[in-house]
Amino acid sequence: MKLSARLVAVAAVLVTAACAPQTSGTSSSDKDEKTGTLRVWLFQEVNNKPKEQVVDSVLAGFEKAHDGTEVTVEYIPVETRAQRIKAAFNDPKSAPDLIEYGNTDTAGYVQDGGLADVTEEFEAWDEAEDTDPTARQSVTVDGKVYGAPYFVGVRALYYRTDVFEELGLDVPKTQAELISTAQRIRAAKPEMYGIAVGGAYTYGAMPFIWAHGGELATGKGGSYASAIDSADARKGIEAYTSLFGDDNCPAAKCAGMGGNDTVTAFASGKAAMAIGGDFSHAAVEAGKVKGKYAVVPLPGVESGSIAPAFAGGNNLGVLKSTSHRTLAVDLMKRLASKEAQGKLFDGMGFLPTFSDVRRQAAAKEPFVKPFVETLAADTKFVPASPAWAQIDSSLVLPTMFQEIVSGKKDVATASKDAAEKMNEAFGSAG
Repeated sequence: MKLSARLVAVAAVLVTAACAPQTSGTSSSDKDEKTGTLRVWLFQEVNNKPKEQVVDSVLAGFEKAHDGTEVTVEYIPVETRAQRIKAAFNDPKSAPDLIEYGNTDTAGYVQDGGLADVTEEFEAWDEAEDTDPTARQSVTVDGKVYGAPYFVGVRALYYRTDVFEELGLDVPKTQAELISTAQRIRAAKPEMYGIAVGGAYTYGAMPFIWAHGGELATGKGGSYASAIDSADARKGIEAYTSLFGDDNCPAAKCAGMGGNDTVTAFASGKAAMAIGGDFSHAAVEAGKVKGKYAVVPLPGVESGSIAPAFAGGNNLGVLKSTSHRTLAVDLMKRLASKEAQGKLFDGMGFLPTFSDVRRQAAAKEPFVKPFVETLAADTKFVPASPAWAQIDSSLVLPTMFQEIVSGKKDVATASKDAAEKMNEAFGSAG
């Protein structure tokens, strides 16, 4: 058995993907073959070798347990996943049996008819009972399970310990203190952002909205309505957008910044604070601030509270069109198992979706602690609606933030307009 022969290099994005017809629903295969070749699509990471090693180990055990089976793995670019997966839904004959996908894509893929309902198998899986509730929510649509959580990502507050010590500052315990602390730093060090924020950093802004009691939307299943213009949501929007200005992060420079930009600003020494993920740790360690920073949970409104964070991450799902359903489900569970997730954390730094495995990871690596605390305190997820992909890709929320910080609209008007756009998307999604 030659593991390296399984890895099929991605030479180019499918030309036909960009012009693939709209998916009208992928039919289930009436076959459940117990031998043959299984095709798997996983995401290509920046440093993919450790991930490949974990996957190869899982595949070796899988093939040993199933005589007459072979698995080919293709690592696809995250940036082109939408076209590739959409094309696979439209052409079951060339589609893989198992895919890795972003957890915000679940509802859309279910509506497209591409993912198999694996509720029964998931419920019968012994390890599933330790799955983090929010991670489980990310594979659930209308009460049915369409995959297995693969890893989770969450954000917290990075801050410069040397700057705080020099200026005699305490670590902020509320969002009001966070804002005033950022302004004090900017006043003392005008060459530096107090906290780097971005008008295009949706997942950095969400904790402010949630901490003030706001929500992105209300409802469930196929019926959602935007709540971004509620009184509580507006308080959170006001708090976040107050950080854009000459007294912290000038709108002219920061309105267009995304999450990666804010982390880069922090890592390069241009900001005293930033909201970054556990997945940002390596980039910060490689920057100028190595040895001069610490991480704490992002504070909420009340002193000592933790702001709810967006629970990002990826899932694994079996395609409805597979002719190897039983084998594909078994491989999904093996790849997403506690053992495999523990090894992925060791090799890639991906946070496990199992609560007990995550505690073990925190004990092993101190930098994980504030992220685990954030996950334990409260996390939120985007509406489980296929409309979210449209809302996200059409930049409804970034546009709202940018209109406010540029002075084009006030919070009430911008949030009302954003709510109307969101509701249009929810309505068109059915």
